[in-house]
Amino acid sequence: MKPSMVRVSLGTAIAMGLTGGRLDAKPTTAYLLTYHPDKCTANCAFCPQARGSTGRADMLSRVTWPAFPIKDVIPRLWSAIREGTFRRVCIQALNYPGVFRDILFLASETLSGVDVPISVSCQPLTPQQMRTLREAGVDRVSVALDAATPQLFERVKGRAAGGPYTWEGHWRALRRAVAIFGRGRVTTHIIVGLGEKCSDVLKVVQDCVDVGVYPSLFAFTPIPGTRMQGRPQPPIGHYRLIQLAHYLITTGRARYERMKFNGDDVPTYVGLPWDEVRDVIRSGRPFMTSGCPGCNRPYYNERPGGPIYNYPRPLTSGEIGEIERLLRSLLGGG
Repeated sequence: MKPSMVRVSLGTAIAMGLTGGRLDAKPTTAYLLTYHPDKCTANCAFCPQARGSTGRADMLSRVTWPAFPIKDVIPRLWSAIREGTFRRVCIQALNYPGVFRDILFLASETLSGVDVPISVSCQPLTPQQMRTLREAGVDRVSVALDAATPQLFERVKGRAAGGPYTWEGHWRALRRAVAIFGRGRVTTHIIVGLGEKCSDVLKVVQDCVDVGVYPSLFAFTPIPGTRMQGRPQPPIGHYRLIQLAHYLITTGRARYERMKFNGDDVPTYVGLPWDEVRDVIRSGRPFMTSGCPGCNRPYYNERPGGPIYNYPRPLTSGEIGEIERLLRSLLGGG
């Protein structure tokens, strides 16, 4: 049976004219979420959609996702893409019986009217399901690790958390996706602030890059009703260091093995001398949203008033100067 409803991120809905509101930063990707009347069958400790969460059913991270009839969404989506409002469509999915059918329907409906890159972010799929998405015109697929180590994965989204996932299963799905979609066309998500060390994050970033997966960074965001609602967001200096090192690794300028950490696991050397690091910082690019091409994910991790973890736009000179001073103090200017 074809789905009749879809959730749309509030920013996307405003940009398409589905609802009213003001946007501090317009999304450059249209974000859709499969609709299901019940919670997700997974039980990730940080997610309001988790089976055991008492959080709002229309929340994902700190973004609200109102539901609309698909027949109203698709024509407006086509118009917005033709007008240049969106450069990509991202279909995100809960885990429930029949979800693959819904993903495929949304992708096919979108591509029946416009030519646009589509990303699908979902649970591990079978090789045949991934090939079906590729044949339908999907550009990229994402399977979110979220946690940086197998032990942390087990606690926050694996069997110990009451979820269906395993670290090995997610990595197997990522490798299969690379074989089907190609290197650089598969993404994953790494959430900073779940309880990992800096070196844990940067090692898994390097592991992802080495197998052809692009790791997108998120800052942990506590959401009411989740099991991790009382955990604070990561310190901004800690996150900036990881963003910088992540950028150097994903652009091939440095490797994790060359980085150095102090006794508190804080990076003291990120694989390049300070003068080269400073030039990278001054570009501002390491601190913008990381993810699929055309994705800026406005305020997914933060309120517009800040602190801004992932900038959805180019940074101002003042913002870059503040980050440079912060990282100079943390890295010792060299």
